[in-house]
Amino acid sequence: MSDAATPPATQSTEAELIAIRREKLARLRELGIDPYGGRFDVTTTPAQLRAAFAEGQQATIAGRLLAVRDMGRSVFFQIGDVHGSIQGYLNTKELSEPQLAAWKCLDRGDWIGISGETFLTKTGEPTVKVTSFTVLSKALRPMPDKFHGLADRETKYRKRHLDLMGNPDSAALFVTRSLIVAEIRRFLQERGFLEVETPMLQDVAGGAAARPFETHHNALGMPLTLRIAPELFLKRLLVGGFTKIFELNRNFRNEGISRRHNPEFTMLEAYWAFSDFEQMAELVEEMTCHLAQTFCGGLRIEHRDEDGNVTRSIDLTRPWRRADYHDLVRQAAGDDFFDIGPAERRQRCESLGVQISPEMEDYEVIQQVFEKKVEEHTFDPCFVTRVAKELIPLARLSPGGRTVEVYELIINGQEISPGYSELNDPDVQRERLEHQAGGGEEQQVDYDFIETLEHGMPPAGGIGIGIDRLVMMLTGAPTIRDVVLFPLLKRRDG
Repeated sequence: MSDAATPPATQSTEAELIAIRREKLARLRELGIDPYGGRFDVTTTPAQLRAAFAEGQQATIAGRLLAVRDMGRSVFFQIGDVHGSIQGYLNTKELSEPQLAAWKCLDRGDWIGISGETFLTKTGEPTVKVTSFTVLSKALRPMPDKFHGLADRETKYRKRHLDLMGNPDSAALFVTRSLIVAEIRRFLQERGFLEVETPMLQDVAGGAAARPFETHHNALGMPLTLRIAPELFLKRLLVGGFTKIFELNRNFRNEGISRRHNPEFTMLEAYWAFSDFEQMAELVEEMTCHLAQTFCGGLRIEHRDEDGNVTRSIDLTRPWRRADYHDLVRQAAGDDFFDIGPAERRQRCESLGVQISPEMEDYEVIQQVFEKKVEEHTFDPCFVTRVAKELIPLARLSPGGRTVEVYELIINGQEISPGYSELNDPDVQRERLEHQAGGGEEQQVDYDFIETLEHGMPPAGGIGIGIDRLVMMLTGAPTIRDVVLFPLLKRRDG
C-alpha cells in the first residue's frame, strides 16, 4: 500500500498520486470489485466498539482508512469517522490471491468495511483482527498529511471535508456542536416549550436593525428578503395562543465578516408568556451551566492557543453577575460621561481610542463605547441591564421610561444572548418602530405585525442566543469560522 512517507526529494506530486490511484481503481474493476460498493450492514461503529471494548467479540464496522502501517506479513491500520477510530490488524498470508490483490489497491482515505474478532495487542491496543473486508469507496485524491493535517487555515475553511478527515480535534468540535444543539432542544422541551418554524423568506425584514439580503419571487412578482430575525413571527404565535415556544433558526444579515460575525448564522429564540426578562435570564443561566457541565466537564472553561497554552479561563459559577449598563459605561469612560453633552462625549471617544462616525446618534456613540471598552473586556458572565430604550425598540419600558427591561448577556468578550420583557402595547410599539425606521432603507415597519398586536399579545419574556458564539465559548474556538462548518468566504479568482 503506497502510504509510507518518502523523502522530500522524491515525494510525488498530487497529479502523480491521483494517477496511481486511478490505476488502482482500474485494477479493482479488473478484479470484479465495485470500487464504490453499496449497502454494508454494520454491527457497531469504530468509536462505539472502542468505547465498549471487550476481547473476543465478533464485529462488523465501516470507516475511512486513516493510517496504515504495513510490515509485510502484518498490517496494522486505523479505521474511523468523525466520532473516532479503532485499530485493525490484517495477516496478508491468510488472504487469498484475489483478496491480497484487492488489498494492495487500497490507500489512506479509502472507505472500507471489515469483519473480525476483537483482541488486545501486546501494548494493550484495542484491535480488530480482520477476517474479511469490503471496498466501499476508492478515494482518488490523497488525504492531508497524516502528521500535520491542514497547515493553511483558509484551506481548512474552504475545504472542510479535508479538515474533518485530517484533524480529529476539528471533527470532535463539530460533533460536540451537534450534540449541544440537540441538548438545547431537549432542555427546552422538558420545560414545556414547543419547537416551531417561521418563514425565512419575508416581505418586511423585522426583529432587528440590520441590512437584509434581498431577492425576488417571480411567480408572485414581489420583492422578498431573507430574514434577519424570526422575532415578529414568533410573537404572532403568542398572539395566536402559544405560550412557550422556541425556534432554532438560520438568520441572514448582509453586513461585515469578522471573527465574531458570519452573514449566515444560527440563533435560538424562545418566548415564554406571562414571564419577564429576569425569569428568562435565569433560564439562560441554568441552560448554559447545564451545557458546560455536560460537554465541558465543569463550570470553568479554559481557552488555549495553538500550542496548548491557556490564554483565558472563563468561570461560569452561579449566580452570574448583574450590572447596570450606564454604571459600566461610567467605569470605562469617566464618572461624568452622562453629565457632559453629546459633543463632549464625541471628544471623549477620541481620547478613549473609540472610533465613531459623524452620522451616529448620541445613543449609538454611547453603545460604541460600551462595545469597545466594556463588552470586549468582559469574559466571565455578566447580565447587563437597564439598557437605553433607543437600542431595543421591541422591549417593555422600565419604570421611569428611560430604559427598557432587558438584559444583554456578555461572556468571552461578546454578546451571547439578549433577553427582554417583551413590549405588547401596539400603540407604543408602532411609535418606537417608526422612530427606529426613520426613513432608512435598512429598516421598514411591519404594520401587519402592529395589527396583530392589536388582537392582544400576553406579557412575555423572550430570549435570543447566538448558537455559534455559544459554541465558541464552550469549546474555546478562537473564531466563528471554527464552529461553522462552511463559513462564507470571498471567492478566489480563477
